[in-house]
Amino acid sequence: MRLLAYFASTFFVTWSLWLLASRLAAPGNTGFFGGQGPVFLLGVFAPAIVALAFTARAEGRVGVAQLLARIGHWRVSARWYVFAIVYFAVIKLSAAVVHRLLTGEWPLFGTTPAVILLLGIAFSTLAQAGEEVGWRGYALPRLSAYLGLGGASLALGVVWAAWHIPLFVLPDSGSTGQSFLVYLLHVMALSVAVAYLYWKTDGSLLLVMLLHSAVNNTTGIVPTAVGGTIAPVAFGGSLVAWATVAISWVVAVPLLFQMRKADISAMRTPASR
Repeated sequence: MRLLAYFASTFFVTWSLWLLASRLAAPGNTGFFGGQGPVFLLGVFAPAIVALAFTARAEGRVGVAQLLARIGHWRVSARWYVFAIVYFAVIKLSAAVVHRLLTGEWPLFGTTPAVILLLGIAFSTLAQAGEEVGWRGYALPRLSAYLGLGGASLALGVVWAAWHIPLFVLPDSGSTGQSFLVYLLHVMALSVAVAYLYWKTDGSLLLVMLLHSAVNNTTGIVPTAVGGTIAPVAFGGSLVAWATVAISWVVAVPLLFQMRKADISAMRTPASR
């Protein structure tokens, strides 16, 4: 019940702030309430804020400190840093190859220099704590106690994707006019990869934040958005989008197989390792 209350509270806080920002934003989705304004961004940080509030109520300051300490868990094998940084870039480039094989033409590639992408990943990693302290730090270990790590990663993927629903209907959000169903399939596969990384790094929030940042910053390597408007509940999408989904699941399935007997219930706090 506490986990359901956490999800419900997070959705309520985030969606309320996003809807408020959308209604009060200046023309062009700018200003204090705009898409990059503090009111909207507060909604982005709601998963962590609510998780810290729930942890403080149940475990006090010690529990909060232990949860946040996972952000500083950086001493992991270098291969997991590589995995976090290149995971999505490799998937997007593989989708471009699929597009080439099926159509005989390369898709449109982004023009952002690689050094800028890497700097973007580095500078935005800490910002991902706004989601990952909640999704992976608080929710995933508790959900895995009921569903196992693989099942929890899939269920959390649905929750994680659903949390973004307003962005598919609010104007000028960046996801307006795109298919939520395609997005849902992709996020579920991504959630498996994030859970796998969390498991393999002994509960490092820093590494999953790095992966989250890398996904956000490399999605434009091969753009997937389609022109025009698609109903959020339609299965519309570009060939690159569908190839990205398919390849993401090709990666996710063997990871799920490996996670069959994984147990991360002891990763709720660093002290319990």
